[in-house]
Amino acid sequence: MALALVAAGQAVATPPNIILEAAYAEPTTRYDHGVLGDALEWGALRLKVDFCTGCEGRDVRDILIRLPEHRVFEDIAPRLVDVEGAGASAVMVVESDLENGARLALYHEGGLLAATPFIGQRHRWLAPVGAADLDGDGTIELAYVDRPHLAKTLRVWRFDGRSLSEVAAMQGVTNHKIGWDYIAGGIRTCGDGPEMIVASADWTRILAVRFTGALMSRNIAPYEADTMRRALSCK
Repeated sequence: MALALVAAGQAVATPPNIILEAAYAEPTTRYDHGVLGDALEWGALRLKVDFCTGCEGRDVRDILIRLPEHRVFEDIAPRLVDVEGAGASAVMVVESDLENGARLALYHEGGLLAATPFIGQRHRWLAPVGAADLDGDGTIELAYVDRPHLAKTLRVWRFDGRSLSEVAAMQGVTNHKIGWDYIAGGIRTCGDGPEMIVASADWTRILAVRFTGALMSRNIAPYEADTMRRALSCK
């Protein structure tokens, strides 16, 4: 299977194909942050893509997207996202600039699809919550906690097919502690639409947050790691 190399750059829109797998590649130590507990970040993103969407047979190719030397993927794993309603056509990642900190980005086989602005300062990070049609309007929203150790602000961005726009924010939540190699919580659907599961800023409570044009939270349990995992699986 041939490997195609794609440079990361400005957002480019192309017809949707189906991303079968995604993984980070080319570990690097060029960014000295270590928020996830070690000195390694990632310099590239590897995708396995089916280019034969809607036709007979398959045309599966490996794509390698390599970042410039002043950026890294500062993340745990890329997340497959269905932005077209026909299967996973993008991946959601945390991309950090060595001088400007982190941003949330969507990539596909053509490179960068859309991204939020960088936070604006080195060693400033964000922790993804997830992606879903949070308000039921037919468009996808991406959610993350902006600086979960400092600002502790939940932000929701809507993807319109070409770009991301911020539609809601709420202070007082978190989903990560410095040194953790995982991100707590996520998005669940337990019957009546999706909810974001996060912790209160002081780590005393587990919160379920809905987006219905505005963000509304409710306290569902005292915080414990096992309780948060159970809450995410609707238990």
